[in-house]
Amino acid sequence: MLKLIQKFLQINRYSEVKNEFKDLFLSHPNFPSLFAITDSLDLLSIENAAIRVPKEQIVDLPSNFLAYFKDELILVERAKDFVRINTIKKGSQKISYEKFLLDWNGVIVAIEPNNVVARENLKVELSWLKYLVPFLLLGGLSFFYNSFDFFSFTFLLTSSLGLVVSILIAQEKLGFKNSIILKFCSLSTNSSCNSVINFNENYENKWVSFSDLPLLFFGASFISVLVQPLSSSVFVGFLSLLAIPIIVSSIWIQKFELQKWCVMCLMVSFLIFTQSLIWFSSDLFTLSFSFNTMFPFLFSLVLLVPIWYVIKSVAKNVLENEYSLKELKKFKRNYSLLNFLSKKVPVTNGFEDLRGLNFGNRNAVVKLSIIISPSCEHCHKTFQEAFDLVLKFPDKIFLSVLFNINPENADNPYKAVVERLLIINRSTPGKTVEAISDWHIKKMSLKKWLKKWSIDSVSIMINQEINKQYEWCSKNDFNTHQ
Repeated sequence: MLKLIQKFLQINRYSEVKNEFKDLFLSHPNFPSLFAITDSLDLLSIENAAIRVPKEQIVDLPSNFLAYFKDELILVERAKDFVRINTIKKGSQKISYEKFLLDWNGVIVAIEPNNVVARENLKVELSWLKYLVPFLLLGGLSFFYNSFDFFSFTFLLTSSLGLVVSILIAQEKLGFKNSIILKFCSLSTNSSCNSVINFNENYENKWVSFSDLPLLFFGASFISVLVQPLSSSVFVGFLSLLAIPIIVSSIWIQKFELQKWCVMCLMVSFLIFTQSLIWFSSDLFTLSFSFNTMFPFLFSLVLLVPIWYVIKSVAKNVLENEYSLKELKKFKRNYSLLNFLSKKVPVTNGFEDLRGLNFGNRNAVVKLSIIISPSCEHCHKTFQEAFDLVLKFPDKIFLSVLFNINPENADNPYKAVVERLLIINRSTPGKTVEAISDWHIKKMSLKKWLKKWSIDSVSIMINQEINKQYEWCSKNDFNTHQ
């Protein structure tokens, strides 16, 4: 849907605000509704109208507009004898006016074209140039100082292609949306690059993931072949042959376990197999390796690993910040929720007397209080995010955890969790972090948690404290858990 609207903006000469629209639209609390579209356009000061018009007035409509066709939002471009529609599922297609009118419900979104014709944005072309120029300079210098035969030139070409594909794989892994990746990965219904690239991601370490390996291999191969064409090509070909079992394993996983194909992964496999085949079929595979032969590749690899780790960390932070900003914008623009949460607490008396679980610096300027329930799924995330803040800024934040649970409801099995947490906090405070982390962060089952954190009895003082916290929440009409 977003691509269609951005194309609609581009047709009407609003290319410079496409990214701004994307941020506004995706962060809208009513995303992806029609109101989210028009409201985002309003915020960009683009004159627009969402109306229902009689079908016979289609000849009087603008040359392009958004419409609902077969209950799907599409981009419509009118011509003299036909209508060109752009859909999310089927792309662009030409249909007759009669066929369009049959399934069109009459609702359109039209905008006023931008009459100020600006120069076309050259950022895309310049961004490609800034990446290509260094490669071209390196290649030119290498060809000037070294002699390339067919063997080494083939390895330079395959390593270059492999590096480009590996960069696209790394982008997909990190979460960057790329139209090139989208086209390659949607060639058939059995294609899913994301499923393959993120396979077993929970078992990868934070330093190097499986998706990083092609990038590091082809990156080191490209640099080393540029420095020492022949000897490095021989060593790269040998390494490609050693990688054949990994290629077979990757194909096996795609075919039988995931039953999905990653076109870019298959391209990497093909390039590595090609390099190994060229090396094996040449008369150079019998050459013995010396340190001088291996040094360019190993040096390039040692150089690339820390550089890539820094780049990947920065990219992840950028994506996380963009996601957080989008969520904050969505929260801010959800006016009903924002107004509700902005209201003052009606009854504040007695709050300072509540005794919950405390973490961080008591003298900190920032004092954060959360009221949770052990039976609430959303509370797991609430506690973890609040506790992470304390871990990150232990001297600047003081966290108080209170509970909202009915002490008179003996049938509630989660009441025992609150009782034991408060008892542990008073008797053995050093165990409090572990106990509450087992429940809200590790998310142990109730049976397993109660078995690990067993107690002898619950004192009257603990029950009184639970009752005080419950009554305070009731006075303020907070959601209660029976």
